[in-house]
Amino acid sequence: MVYGIWTDAVISMNDSRPRGFLSRRGFVQGIAAGGLLGGAMRSAGFAAGGTAGAAELSGSEFELTIDELSVNFTGKRRMATAVNGRVPGPLLRWKEGDTVTIRVTNRLKAPTSIHWHGMIVPAGMDGVPGLSFDGIAPGSTFTYRFVVNQSGTYWYHSHSRFQEQVGLYGPIIIEPRHGERHAADAEQVILLSDWTDADPEHIYRTLKLQSDTYNYGKRTVQDFVRDAREQGYANARAERKMWGAMRMTPTDLLDVSGAVYTYLMNGATPSGNWTGTFAHGQKIKLRIINGSSMSIFDLRIPGLKLSVVAADGQNVEPVSVDELRIAPAEVYDVIVEPIEARAYTVFAQALDRSGFARGTLAPRAGMPADVPSMDARALLSMQDMGMGMGTDQESAAPEYGPTVDAVAMQTLSRLDDPGVGLRDNGRRVLTYADLHTLGGALDTRQPARTIELHLTGHMARYIWSFNGQKFSESQPLHLTLGERVRILLINDSMMIHPIHLHGMWSELLTPEGEFLVRKHTVMVQPGQRIAFAVNADAPGAWAFHCHLIYHMEAGMFREVRVEPAAVAGGAA
Repeated sequence: MVYGIWTDAVISMNDSRPRGFLSRRGFVQGIAAGGLLGGAMRSAGFAAGGTAGAAELSGSEFELTIDELSVNFTGKRRMATAVNGRVPGPLLRWKEGDTVTIRVTNRLKAPTSIHWHGMIVPAGMDGVPGLSFDGIAPGSTFTYRFVVNQSGTYWYHSHSRFQEQVGLYGPIIIEPRHGERHAADAEQVILLSDWTDADPEHIYRTLKLQSDTYNYGKRTVQDFVRDAREQGYANARAERKMWGAMRMTPTDLLDVSGAVYTYLMNGATPSGNWTGTFAHGQKIKLRIINGSSMSIFDLRIPGLKLSVVAADGQNVEPVSVDELRIAPAEVYDVIVEPIEARAYTVFAQALDRSGFARGTLAPRAGMPADVPSMDARALLSMQDMGMGMGTDQESAAPEYGPTVDAVAMQTLSRLDDPGVGLRDNGRRVLTYADLHTLGGALDTRQPARTIELHLTGHMARYIWSFNGQKFSESQPLHLTLGERVRILLINDSMMIHPIHLHGMWSELLTPEGEFLVRKHTVMVQPGQRIAFAVNADAPGAWAFHCHLIYHMEAGMFREVRVEPAAVAGGAA
C-alpha cells in the first residue's frame, strides 16, 4: 500500500531466538539496556541513544541524517533506524511564524521519509511516499520547507513501511509567538514507544497467520470453572459460545504485547529509569507523546494530579485528572506541581497489562521512587463489542464481504467513557468529554454533509479496512475545497483504532453536533461512534489511516483528495 510502497523490508534483525520472543522477566526489567541510556537532556528532559549528534536542535535550518544504528535494549545487539545517530531522534524546537528548512539525507539501503505528525503543511511537504512525494531514495537528500503556523507539542516519524517501529521517530516543540498560554517553570518531554528485537516483517507475517499469537492472556479452563461458579454453568457456557461464534476473545486488547515489546520512556527501558529533575516548588509541564507503533498506554504519576492543558498541540481548558489513556500518535501536555521534595514515578502501563514504561521525576538524579503494580488485565464486555443495547445508533452497517468477520449491532458515542480497564478504578481518568479547546471551533458553519465510515476488520485473516474495503480495493474520498464536512466513524471491530487525518484538523463533536475539542488523532473504542468536523482547506492528496502500524499496513488506510468543486464534483 502507499505507506512504504517501495520497500519490502527495512532492517533484518537476524533474530536467532525462537520466533523473536523476549522473556517476561527480560521485558519487565529491561535487562542490559546498555548503550542507549544516555543522560537526560536538560532543556527538555529527553534521554536519547547513540553517540552522534545533539539531543536537541533549534533554529530554522536543520540537517537530519537517517542511518542504521546498533542498539541494545534487552541484552542483545540489534540494528535500529536512527536520526542523527539517536533513537529516539533529536528534539526539534521551532518557533511559530518561522519558515523552517529541513534537509533529510538517507544513508539507508531502502527509501525513507519523515512525516511531521499534526503539522498543517502543504501536501508536498507531508512526507507520505507514493501520495504526497516520491520518498527519499538511498543516498539522496530531500529538503522540507514550510511555514510553522501553529504552536505546541508534536512529533515526527517515518512513513515508510516499518521504519517507525525500529526507531525513526522524535519530538517537536513549537514555541508560541506570544508566549505560553499555560506557563510552567520547567518542562520535560515524555516520549513513549515500543521496541522489538524481532524483525517487524516477521511480526506482521505472524499476525497474518495467527492474529492472537502475542496474546498471552487468553482465557483458560480454570477461568471457565471460576466463571461457572460465579455466574452459573449455563450462563458461563452461553458467554463462551457467544465469543466463539464471533471468533473473538475478551482478552484481545492489543495485537502485539510485551511478549515481543520492551516499552520505552525517552529511549530508556524500565530498569534504565529515565529521570527528569525539578527544583522544589516548580510547576512542571510534561509534554507526553505516544510515539509507539502499536501500544496504548494508561499513564499516571502516583502522588501527583495531572492538569491537562493541551491535547494534540491545541490548548484546552485545564482539567485535573489522576490518569489518562493515550493511543499511538496522541499528544497531551499536562502540568504537575510536586509539593514534596521527593521522587515520583511516571508509570505508563500497556492496555493489556503485559508490561509498562517507567521513569522518574525527582529533585536530583538517582533518587528512587516506588513502582506501582500493574492493574489486572481487563476483559472486553458485550457492550464493548457493540453487542449491548444502544440508543444513538444512526444507521445500519452496510453489507460487507469476506474481509469483515464481525459487525457491531448497537453503537454508542460514549465520549465520557474512560474505556475498558479504567472504569471505576478509584482514579479520575481523562475522557474526551472532559476536553474543550480554547477559542472554540475553527469554523462556525455547520457541516454541509456527512461521510460515514465503518472501521472494519477480519481478525482471523488480519485484514483491516474502512467500510470493508482494504486500501488496495478502495477509491479516494473526495472533499471539495472550502467545504466543511462531518466524518462519522463507527467502530464495528473489537479493537481500539487511533484514526489520523493528515493535513487538516479533526474537530470532535458531541452527539448533538456541538464542538468539543480539536485533535489530529482520534481514538475510537470498540463499539463506539465518533463524529468530527473537517474544514477542507488544504488542497492535495492526504493520508487517512489507523495509526496502529500493522493495521495500516493490513489495509486501514484511505486517500483523501481535496480539490476545487469543478474537479471534485462534491463526491464522497
